[in-house]
Amino acid sequence: MAALPEGTPCWADAMFTDLEGAKAFYGDVLGWTFGESSSEFGNYTQAYSDGKAVAAIVPPMPGAEAQSAWCLYLASPDAAATAERIRAAGGEVVMGPMAVGDFGTMVIARDPGGVTFGVWQAGVHVGFEKQDAPGSYAWAEVITREPGKADAFFPAVFPYNVRKMAGGDFDYRMFLVGDRPVLGRMGAEGDFLPPGAPSYVSVYFAVDDTDAAIGRLTARGGKVYFGPMDSPFGRFAAVGDPQGAAFGLIDLGRTVGERPATESV
Repeated sequence: MAALPEGTPCWADAMFTDLEGAKAFYGDVLGWTFGESSSEFGNYTQAYSDGKAVAAIVPPMPGAEAQSAWCLYLASPDAAATAERIRAAGGEVVMGPMAVGDFGTMVIARDPGGVTFGVWQAGVHVGFEKQDAPGSYAWAEVITREPGKADAFFPAVFPYNVRKMAGGDFDYRMFLVGDRPVLGRMGAEGDFLPPGAPSYVSVYFAVDDTDAAIGRLTARGGKVYFGPMDSPFGRFAAVGDPQGAAFGLIDLGRTVGERPATESV
């Protein structure tokens, strides 16, 4: 499996204080199974859908206390060079570049508006083994209170083309690798980002029935922040797990209406 083009989302993981609780929750809501925890790498535990790697969970490092959150990793052929571009564009390198055995090299960073994301230079671990199907990664959006900063930053760090939704007052842009949209950017307004909540990357996982998945989620103590709502891209909802990690659910097969026109920026 070849490394993905630069700037393409390639992996997602999250840190949980209650690892067994996270396994039970995501196993029920998304149908995931889990591999053996790797003690060599801080009990990093891969999640699988139909036997294919789709994400990972990990407990916090000893002495570290942080809000549970999903982190999206963007592919890079050279993590050190990407880290330098992050700094030059006004971002912050929080961790790395750090080699993770022969799996690859990681960086954790923040954009100038405080959005945390990861960079992954593939070694033997390239990334998602399944996408765009129930139980796997489907899409991601930078949801930010400072969209101008994100708009300047991400295309300076990655070789993105940019398009925006044409007309209206909906502040939404897409970052493209070539002609393929790989990441959204939404200006945070209304219910998309509650008061006091930080700007973040919302990672969407595909399901075969959004409403049924929400039923499983709420029964397990999860929360619904927005939706479910039909769209030309699928029926989606913004949700959170019992440990406070926000993410999205989307049924890609249930589309309503025509996709909106976009224009170059």
